[in-house]
Amino acid sequence: MRQFRALSAFTLLTLAVLATARPKAGPEQKCKSGPVDLVFLIDSSRSVRPHEFETMRKFMIDILDTLDIGLNATRVGVVQYSSQVRSEFSLKTHSKLDTMVKGINQIIPLAQGTMTGLAIKYVMNSAFTAEEGDRPKVPNVAVIVTDGRPQDRVAEVAAEAREKGIEIYAVGVARADMTSLRAMASPPFEDHVFLVESFDLIHQFGLQFQDKLCGVDLCLESDHGCEHICESSPGSYHCLCLPGYTLNDDGKTCSAIDLCAQGKHDCEQICISSPGSFTCDCNKGYKLNDDKKTCSTIDLCAEGKHDCEQICVSAPGVFTCDCNEGYTLNEDKKTCTPIDLCAEGKHDCEQICISAPGVYTCDCNKGFKLNKDKKTCTNMDLCNTVEHGCEHQCVSTPGSYYCICPEGQLLQEDGKSCGTCKSANIDLVLLIDGSKSVRPQNFELVKKFVNQVVDSLDVSAHGTRVGLVQYSSRVRTEFPLNMYHTADEIKAAVMKVDYMEKGTMTGLALKHMLENSFSEAEGARPASRNIPRIGLVFTDGRSQDDITEFAKKAKEAGITMYAVGVGKAVEDELREIASEPVEKHFYYTTDFTAISTIAENLKLNVCPEESQGEIEVKDPCACESLVEFQQATMSSLEQLTQKLSGMTARLEQLENQLLSRK
Repeated sequence: MRQFRALSAFTLLTLAVLATARPKAGPEQKCKSGPVDLVFLIDSSRSVRPHEFETMRKFMIDILDTLDIGLNATRVGVVQYSSQVRSEFSLKTHSKLDTMVKGINQIIPLAQGTMTGLAIKYVMNSAFTAEEGDRPKVPNVAVIVTDGRPQDRVAEVAAEAREKGIEIYAVGVARADMTSLRAMASPPFEDHVFLVESFDLIHQFGLQFQDKLCGVDLCLESDHGCEHICESSPGSYHCLCLPGYTLNDDGKTCSAIDLCAQGKHDCEQICISSPGSFTCDCNKGYKLNDDKKTCSTIDLCAEGKHDCEQICVSAPGVFTCDCNEGYTLNEDKKTCTPIDLCAEGKHDCEQICISAPGVYTCDCNKGFKLNKDKKTCTNMDLCNTVEHGCEHQCVSTPGSYYCICPEGQLLQEDGKSCGTCKSANIDLVLLIDGSKSVRPQNFELVKKFVNQVVDSLDVSAHGTRVGLVQYSSRVRTEFPLNMYHTADEIKAAVMKVDYMEKGTMTGLALKHMLENSFSEAEGARPASRNIPRIGLVFTDGRSQDDITEFAKKAKEAGITMYAVGVGKAVEDELREIASEPVEKHFYYTTDFTAISTIAENLKLNVCPEESQGEIEVKDPCACESLVEFQQATMSSLEQLTQKLSGMTARLEQLENQLLSRK
């Protein structure tokens, strides 16, 4: 079957006879096909002679005379083009035939080139718009009349126009290019492509066009064969598919669009197809994210949906339990038991075995020292063999020793140093690490550590004040400096502190201490009174933020900083926090169970002469003062007795040596 119709002179003659026989359309013979938005696109290039343009003008008027013109019936617009495009009147300009005819008769040809592609683009983007009178759900029909080859590209823009639902009739006259006509027209070509030999015969197309425009609804009156949807157009029809389906090559049947099979989806794991659409899903052990595309591992450990005592090991959607080093997993696969090598006899200590989960260390009984093999023990003179730490003098006793001070000085509470005072007034703020790595049982040891420190202080409203801050991913003041005035009150409050968990923001805690904890609003005494301000940071791991800035600022503000680390605490960070000399302000131990030793060795006290702060003057006749004097006297007598015993023993040694020489 041919795809276009070329009207020969004989055929045109026959049509002319039929046209002559056809009575002129009266009001009762107007086309009643239903509403149509029709735009004529007429070629007014210089190759169209004046008398030929007049024939084209008459051709349009003859077609209009057969149509039911009106705003609710057929609307008509006219666009002429050559090297440029000009709209003569739009679809909404005229509602009556006589004004429309008058508008056509007033058209002045442009007489330039032949830019047909430009004209089609204008019709698509401008003529068939709501602003120009185009109606929704009303067929759009364009009739292109040209006498030559286009001077621009038409195929792409015509295809785009057809995609937008514009049905295009291409009428070629004389020198028109058949290939271009077919590129512009809607399929089937035998119904939409017309070629006449001259402008004198163009009016014959009007008869054919009227038959098409006013013909029957082929979707209703014929066996169209469309599987889903048949859409009528004047004198023709075409098949469409429901959403999610695509029209097959036969132009009638439809196939479901499987976007999953075509790879036209963005599901990370599983694509579930439905016609023209898809949904995403995830593999077992994963869950669909809020974007409905990507998947995340179901981490039961992170969500707390497990019953492991110590370590939860996550896999997608499942978990297993494990234990910390030094512990063994019980048969229930959930709880853990410490591996006590000492109790199991799996050690080679000569005297004392000290157990920690999975490991042990050896120690010796009082009066003995551990040898280099870290297993066996040797009897020792502690004053001569250990770093006894006595500031003035060490006095040995069997298996032990004690320190004494020169006359006029008192032995301090550490039992080693000497001074003129036992304690001083300070403002002390403790920053304790409440991160997740500390663990609840160890956090209880931290609280006991705090209370050991408190026990070494002379706490009162006018003496030493203590504040406590806990930090993890955030910072929380547990109690400020001015809340409690006795050691018992502070210790009770410490034991009620709840464990925070989460991260380790040590830098944020230092900032809080500097800006808030040592403010007068929270109980710090004015700097003018020279009450020493001491900050003690306790941590078990690396800080998750920078500590440099506020560790430096705290020390520059006159705060004496102590750093206490345990376990995985980073030594460089602890040293950066600690005041100079670092060795006296920095403490570390590998295990929480040893922090009580650190508490015993901390030297937080400053003498009143140095602090120039507020000193409580005690009544020498008060009961506690008499008791204190009695205890000091007894201690001095005891020290004197021990000295005499030592001298007696030394004299006995000398006497024995003299006798042995005789």
